Amino acid sequence: MPWSALSTDLSTPLQFLKGVGPRKAADLKRAGLVTVEDLFYRLPFRYEDRSHMQPIGSLRPGARAAVLGEIKSARLAMTRRRGFKIFNAVVSDASGAIRCTWMNQPFLADILQPHLTVVIFGDVKLDSSGLHFLNAEYEVVTDEISSVHTGRIVPFYEKTGAVTPNMQRKLVRHALDQALAPTIPDILPAELRQRLHLLPRRTAIEQSHFPPNEASVEELNAFRTPAQRRLIFEEFFLYQIGHAWRRHAASTELKPFVPKVDERIRAAAAKILPFKLTPGQRQAVKEIVEDMQRPQPMNRLLQGDVGAGKTIVALLAGLVAMENGLQVAFMAPTEILAAQHYATVARLLSQSRFRVDVLTGSTPGTKKHTLHAHIERGTANLIVGTHALVQESTRFHKLGLVVIDEQHRFGVEQRAALRAKGLRPDVLLMTATPIPRTLALTDYSELDVSKITDLPPGRTPVRTWVKPESRRDEIYQLLREQLDQGRQAYVIYPLVEGSEKIDLKSATEMADHLQAEIFPAYRVALLHGRMKSDAKERVMQAFAAGQIHILVSTTVVEVGVDVPNASVMVVEHAERFGLAQLHQLRGRVGRGPWESHCILLYQSPWTDDARERLRALATTNDGFAIAEKDLELRGPGDFFGTRQSGLPRLRTGDIVRDRDIMEDAHREARRLVTGGGLTGDLLQFVQQRWEQQFGLIEVG
Repeated sequence: MPWSALSTDLSTPLQFLKGVGPRKAADLKRAGLVTVEDLFYRLPFRYEDRSHMQPIGSLRPGARAAVLGEIKSARLAMTRRRGFKIFNAVVSDASGAIRCTWMNQPFLADILQPHLTVVIFGDVKLDSSGLHFLNAEYEVVTDEISSVHTGRIVPFYEKTGAVTPNMQRKLVRHALDQALAPTIPDILPAELRQRLHLLPRRTAIEQSHFPPNEASVEELNAFRTPAQRRLIFEEFFLYQIGHAWRRHAASTELKPFVPKVDERIRAAAAKILPFKLTPGQRQAVKEIVEDMQRPQPMNRLLQGDVGAGKTIVALLAGLVAMENGLQVAFMAPTEILAAQHYATVARLLSQSRFRVDVLTGSTPGTKKHTLHAHIERGTANLIVGTHALVQESTRFHKLGLVVIDEQHRFGVEQRAALRAKGLRPDVLLMTATPIPRTLALTDYSELDVSKITDLPPGRTPVRTWVKPESRRDEIYQLLREQLDQGRQAYVIYPLVEGSEKIDLKSATEMADHLQAEIFPAYRVALLHGRMKSDAKERVMQAFAAGQIHILVSTTVVEVGVDVPNASVMVVEHAERFGLAQLHQLRGRVGRGPWESHCILLYQSPWTDDARERLRALATTNDGFAIAEKDLELRGPGDFFGTRQSGLPRLRTGDIVRDRDIMEDAHREARRLVTGGGLTGDLLQFVQQRWEQQFGLIEVG
């Protein structure tokens, strides 16, 4: 079946439906509803059971009820407050009458007029004048639409622009009756539908919008009915097939150089190790090196909490590549981090025969020219750098391994450009932001994942305190004690978009205040993102060398900066930071043998969300648990903060709520693709949809 057949009926433009003229079609288009499919796959966000109308005479206070009756009287009353009006109507049926009141909605006088039949739905209240409905939902009943809005489980849609929930409900009913054949082609393979007991597509669409009256409203509102789960699975499955196909296509390409590992290389690795690897590190090295010895290019993500020792694991992989005559590119997101990685790698490889260089945007022109020549000739073995490594002027002689640190800070295009330079090198992505399992199946679905869950020996967990601004003197006392013992400290200020000038002023004033009035005997310095690279570099080097005792900074120290002597992290306005960001900041301390402290200072009033974030951080040091909590609190859209992170635009599914369905879809898509069951028609359909529906780079 050609892919176009899979869209039959569903691709009908909404403007051709009865009752949808050019004006309404324009309103629908602005709301993202262009075709019948767009309408069907925007599911209701909640459902209410209006299948049982209660006699008015049987109503009791506190009940949530739907009644059907005739408006006996209606009037708009003025109040003493200027412009504030109250609309009252009396609705009756054969069993009795009830008063309905709406505050400050005078337009209802034109809608709810005497003698009309209406459905009233809401909470029954009791006051001195008797039972009544207050600000209840209402529907004017006509013969044409009574079966859509009342007498059944009723779907509720989010209002989008000029498209009201009632308009959408009515439109869906018309589209089901007019535009959709009794049976429609199904995207999902028949064998898969039978094995997973999935409803037919047509049935799932109808029952997701207009459930049978015996359906559980609780299940509907949790998106757990067979109809809803079928549509969510369908969306996730199409998305996962794209990933599975890209993974499969990559596995059929062979890399030009396949490293080998022998005793000589093992001995070289043992020589550079500064300490014994933890079990987690050993397992990660094993998985990475096994991948490197395969003919297909490695595409692996190395996850490890802050301070878990990922760099040494990546360096051992680099050593394997270099001992096989290959070059290694080590990319970092910032110049500070690139310089730090360079210092670490150069120190560890100082006794080896390999040349280590650093190339960043601020490398002087003449030095850059010389470096490019060494890289092109192959005399530079390991090159640490920033995005400068992916610029066209950098040509590698024999690139075998690419290590990308904190990889979600790099764009998809930058990663692709680097891979293209070395004719399919092995790629190792590293992140200290643990990725929740659910997101690993979306943003990282094509990757194999290694995790380091243990900390290197000698590291002690950081003690975390949540304190109000009013306890600042206690915090300064703790800080003073640590400084007197020879330790160093960070004081972090938020720098938030839209208020950068005010935030920067606060950080500057705090640095001056700490230096002049609180800690005059110690040296205080300021670090912020607007400083020039060389100025930032000088401050960081002075802090790392112990010449600066307190570093007041905006969040530029969040990733990777390594100063083992720093034992205190004070975060000002902690309520303004995200959970993962706070965890990253906390990871800047606790890198030496001393007990370290992270103090989260908050200002009242703070939101419930902020309280939950800070409490979560104070109760655990486990980055993976924190990542799951962060995803739960913020939702997937904000987790990485940018569209380019690779999260799909979903219509029916929710990555957090439906994580079990995503797991099923991931498993089934891989099974179909690796088993050779993916038909050309389905692949063509997915390719056509990948960018259009999910907003991602096309498959294939």
